[in-house]
Amino acid sequence: MGPTGSGKSDLAEALADRIGACLINSDAFQVYRGLDIGTGKSPRKAEYALVDMLDPREQYGVGAFLKDAVEACAAAFAVCRPAIVVGGTGLYTRALTEGYEELAAPPDPALRMALAARPIEDLVAELREKDPDLADRTDVRNPVRVRRALERIASPSVKVTAKLPDCRVVKLGLVVDPVELGKKIESRTRTMMHNGWVAEVERLRDAGVRVGDPGMRAIGYQTIWDVIEGRTTREEAVQRIAQQTTAYAKRQRTWLRSEPRLNLIERSSTPERVEDAMQWIDLN
Repeated sequence: MGPTGSGKSDLAEALADRIGACLINSDAFQVYRGLDIGTGKSPRKAEYALVDMLDPREQYGVGAFLKDAVEACAAAFAVCRPAIVVGGTGLYTRALTEGYEELAAPPDPALRMALAARPIEDLVAELREKDPDLADRTDVRNPVRVRRALERIASPSVKVTAKLPDCRVVKLGLVVDPVELGKKIESRTRTMMHNGWVAEVERLRDAGVRVGDPGMRAIGYQTIWDVIEGRTTREEAVQRIAQQTTAYAKRQRTWLRSEPRLNLIERSSTPERVEDAMQWIDLN
């Protein structure tokens, strides 16, 4: 685990080579075909389970991930290989490793559209009427959070039956300097643009993908769409995407601070990180 741009894939692949492990993706957007540059898929993506599984127009969530990830882990264990789960979607990894059983049902697209069309004042009033306790825990100034709270009320939790086979779980988290990470994120965003990110989104659009489809929620894709439509320049897009990505990395670091049983790796080079990871694996 670790914030975006921290080197998770490099470590996972080096460690997989060292111990003969299977690689399993836990990034919510690398499951989509055609979203390669913007999601940072590895050149070794063919070695990963749960990559390039879906069309960008298909819905995917934590419940589906749990089922798929458990099956991938079981397949690895069946041939006596360990599994390395790697990706930036913290909820996916936590749900898998901490045995989540109660999860919200997938959102109803019609309900989501209906809520989005209503004024925030009406939504807050409905939330306070239906669940005052939830309203007190919700930032009612944030329309997205208010809508999600109403969605949870309308779609109660469902029982998830997917559960990891008996195994030993070692969780590793990469620690990175925020300032250096910010610089790396901007540089990486420019490299993505240079490597054909705009052309990638044009291909998706030509194939029938629309800006509101599930895969297009990945950071940067709607901004690249604006470049194609002439609403923003490439340089403006780089700056906006870098800012969004840096903000996301900050949220990931906050999430990781509360991650149960997380062993931190603070050194920066991949060889050093492999040695640190091996110590955690050997000692636990």
